[in-house]
Amino acid sequence: MDISGSTEEAVALLREHGAEGMQHPGGTLLAHLDRVRQRLSEWGARPELQLAGLCHAFYGTDGFATSLLPLERRSELAAVIGTEAEELVYFYASCDRGASYATLADEDAAFRDRFTGETYTPPLRRRQDFAELTAVNELDLARADATFWSRHGGPLLRLFTRWQPLLSEAAWADAREVLVPRGE
Repeated sequence: MDISGSTEEAVALLREHGAEGMQHPGGTLLAHLDRVRQRLSEWGARPELQLAGLCHAFYGTDGFATSLLPLERRSELAAVIGTEAEELVYFYASCDRGASYATLADEDAAFRDRFTGETYTPPLRRRQDFAELTAVNELDLARADATFWSRHGGPLLRLFTRWQPLLSEAAWADAREVLVPRGE
């Protein structure tokens, strides 16, 4: 997969749908999304996961209601970043966090799709990808916004500790570096 060409096309699509002008912690939504992609690259994530990180906000999320593209137009994103990356974007956006976070690391995880209401157990690799995307996203927010860190750092550290079996070594190390209060 040519990630550089796909990345350029994805950035162009993000700009077309207004991500460059949307305020977000640490600057704009586009700046946040690019930092997410870059950090995933630093963690050694495969190209499809990097592209999903760049595009993870296209359909909104349980924590970010703004949607850049309606679900009826998923094929447009897939044409730019590929089917696997787009499926990861949808999976990330579809998560009902309140129903899914607590059991995500369990073998019989109950994942609830907030768009369809369906609950099912995703395969391990999909849960690992989701955990990486969640970690990279939340860690970027914690780095960019001290208020976010002070309000959510402790709960996120507890969440990522539960999810440690799903996280790469790089993601787990980054989570500890960013979220553990200094002096502990």
